Amino acid sequence: MTAPTAEPLISTSQLGHAYGDVVALHHLDFVVPAGRVGLVGANGAGKSTLIKVLLGILDPTEGTARVLGIDVGEDPITVRSKVGYMPEESCLPLAQTAADFTVYAAELAGIPTKAARQRASDVLTLVGLHEERFRYIGEFSTGMKQRAMLAQAIVHDPELVFLDEPTAGLDPAGREDMLSLISRLGEFGINVLVSSHVLTDIESTCDWVVMLDGGRVLRTGPLTGITGSDAVDVELLGDNDHDGVIAALRTRGAEVEVRGGVIRVTANDDAFDIIRDALAEAGAGMRRLSQSETSLEDIFLAAGDNE
Repeated sequence: MTAPTAEPLISTSQLGHAYGDVVALHHLDFVVPAGRVGLVGANGAGKSTLIKVLLGILDPTEGTARVLGIDVGEDPITVRSKVGYMPEESCLPLAQTAADFTVYAAELAGIPTKAARQRASDVLTLVGLHEERFRYIGEFSTGMKQRAMLAQAIVHDPELVFLDEPTAGLDPAGREDMLSLISRLGEFGINVLVSSHVLTDIESTCDWVVMLDGGRVLRTGPLTGITGSDAVDVELLGDNDHDGVIAALRTRGAEVEVRGGVIRVTANDDAFDIIRDALAEAGAGMRRLSQSETSLEDIFLAAGDNE
């Protein structure tokens, strides 16, 4: 279970940020609850800029942001004391061991040295670096460096951790290991915001999604609510009258989309009954019938087309 919080995990009101004449964030208004939140969008959508504003590293050009109920503009130091941050780019000291670096990160957060050493040992074990904790970081593989960055982000037991592209540069096995670690953070009372352009990573780890495109919010909401679908996919036998079936479906008020040889049907009434009646009217046979699964990619592309 993630740490309970009376306030929303993150909320913004008309939040904007510009780099000179280049506007990176446009009037963002959203509220997300405690849990595991996915911040998704293409490269350049404004994800990293938003995280830096939420951390108080960048000042908003306009509007406000609150993290764990705290106004970031008014009290960025308190916000930083309660959160962890795993940046997209490696910022690790290559000439230090993982143990020394993680102890140092814990001490920076105000943990006494003896307790910091124990915390570092525990966290490095959690992320799978116990055997390598006394090796120099410069000798680490990409996956090991990503684990070390995650360790420093959570060694002080934050209420919330920001993970900016945590699977960048990892091979498939390393990606699966990192996603498994992210999923487990909630067991230790740590809320998570994962920023990624890899939508399948968000689908496998998060409960809530904020979609950005061009610095604007496309959609936000619970993952199940966004990706849930009432559509049904129908694949007809090869010699059937596709046009006749489609016409019969539309006559009954169904929305129809053709994707290759599959007819996707969405209806306010029971789609299965409408499909049955349309097939009977057209005298068509069916090869396959299945509930449609809408992915984050489908939603993202559809939202972008409607902009």
